[in-house]
Amino acid sequence: MTIGQVEEAWRAGKVPYRDGLYRPDDTGVELLFAGPGEYHPDAGQPLRWCIRGPLDVAHVLEQHGTGEVEVNDEGPLPDGSGWMSVGDLGLGHTAYIARLHPDRSLRWVVFSAASNPFIRVRYEGRKAIITNDWRNLLILDLDDSAFG
Repeated sequence: MTIGQVEEAWRAGKVPYRDGLYRPDDTGVELLFAGPGEYHPDAGQPLRWCIRGPLDVAHVLEQHGTGEVEVNDEGPLPDGSGWMSVGDLGLGHTAYIARLHPDRSLRWVVFSAASNPFIRVRYEGRKAIITNDWRNLLILDLDDSAFG
């Protein structure tokens, strides 16, 4: 079985270096974070993002390359359906979130150039609560088809 470029990058500890949600079959969608990411008076507030159109993943990898991830927190989902991994790419403002299958293979990965590093993940029911280094929260509904 041939693995995709996104899965190959993940296995090497890297992610595509452009804002987006990427799947191991080399499909993706553009994601844009709508502050607050960096420190400012609204620090400690919810992070929001909007999903844009599809990404040409091959073009992203050719034009933007990949960045090496630094894991800040990782652990199994409470229901045993997989794992979550969060961290950064060592530049102070970049971040990633990955959902993994129970065998730790990639289900999807998100890269953000402006959300600040994600440092912790915890769970409330079927929601993953992800915190960045300025205490901003990103809440993911794990039952949402985009993130399931």
